[in-house]
Amino acid sequence: MFTKANIVSTLVTAVWGFGGGYLLWGILGDPLLSDHLGSATGVMREMPDMFHLVLGCIIQAFAFSTIYGRWANSEYGMGTGITFGFWVAILMGLGEGLIDYATSNIIDMSGTFINFGIYLVFFLVTGLLAGLVYKKV
Repeated sequence: MFTKANIVSTLVTAVWGFGGGYLLWGILGDPLLSDHLGSATGVMREMPDMFHLVLGCIIQAFAFSTIYGRWANSEYGMGTGITFGFWVAILMGLGEGLIDYATSNIIDMSGTFINFGIYLVFFLVTGLLAGLVYKKV
């Protein structure tokens, strides 16, 4: 679990998680999603709690890297990383997104699919990075 490849992959994907999340959701996604929000108010914070945001990125990166390391069955690389990222995007972006749509008034159906597209890009890149790190280290 605490192999060199896993630690390096965790660090690389955590940096992507923080920076890529800001790029994809904060800069690109915000204008795309603003017209698709539900009637829930006060959901988003003005300023994120940076400590918990960074901690969450590290935990997510560690879990992603650890599961990928076992899932890829020592066949590490871009292909297995992207495939793993795709399945995580299906789980988190589409599955959880549809559950959120069905149970809350945070976002409409179009916004759910836009958000899934963002999740897809995010986790494809995360998987690509993890696959490359595991292959090189």
